Amino acid sequence: MNIRKSLVGALLLTLALGASAADLLDTVKQRGTLKVALEGTYPPFNYKDNGELAGFEVELANALAQKMGVKAEFSTSEWSAILAGLQAGKYDVVINQVGITDKRKETFDFSEPYTVSSAQLIVRKDEKRAFKTLTDLKGKKLGLGQGTNYADMAKKVGGIDIKTYPGAQEYLQDLALGRIDAALNDSLLIPYIVKQTKLPLKPGAPVGELEKSGIPFVKNNPKFEAALNKALADLKADGSFAKISTKWFDRDVSKPPVAVK
Repeated sequence: MNIRKSLVGALLLTLALGASAADLLDTVKQRGTLKVALEGTYPPFNYKDNGELAGFEVELANALAQKMGVKAEFSTSEWSAILAGLQAGKYDVVINQVGITDKRKETFDFSEPYTVSSAQLIVRKDEKRAFKTLTDLKGKKLGLGQGTNYADMAKKVGGIDIKTYPGAQEYLQDLALGRIDAALNDSLLIPYIVKQTKLPLKPGAPVGELEKSGIPFVKNNPKFEAALNKALADLKADGSFAKISTKWFDRDVSKPPVAVK
């Protein structure tokens, strides 16, 4: 009986020690890689350029992994399955504009936010009228993409002449030509799409609630969480984050959006 109790006690101790050591950081360090999932089809955040992954979040993932003393190992997944894959342990993190919500926090832990965004107006560079809110667009024409939730935002205000388009290229062209008074999109995408179209446009006033995106990972990995947040903080402190962000968005996307004068 005593021998059996001793064996059971030893087994429980071994399991307890193993559990205490089973932090994701230990696995990542031992492996030498940080397994990162992203869509690979979401420019400018992550996409393929001549078959190679590129974009803001690809560069951010590489920089974070370097700060943590490992290398980033990428895999791609459709958005519909990417969080299920994380939960199943297929990769360590998802770096793909995952909004931090109470619902998602029930399943995953998150890093500190690395992007802050909101709905934002787009106006002509020579625009003299002050469109500070959607209410200022009552009686005016507002362009936006089909199938977005921005139409609902505008409809709640009432009195706005909403024009929907197949994509950003079409409504930005009409905006530049003066056929509409303003357009509406996500603040993170506006600098990129304006730069791509080379039209005389600029970001206008932010008009929606702020949304924050972070890096989700499986719960109960405090050492990993601390290391990941330290890596992100170090990138911000030494200017690396701002450099990567400015390359893709012409501003630091960890800060709330503002109108361009």
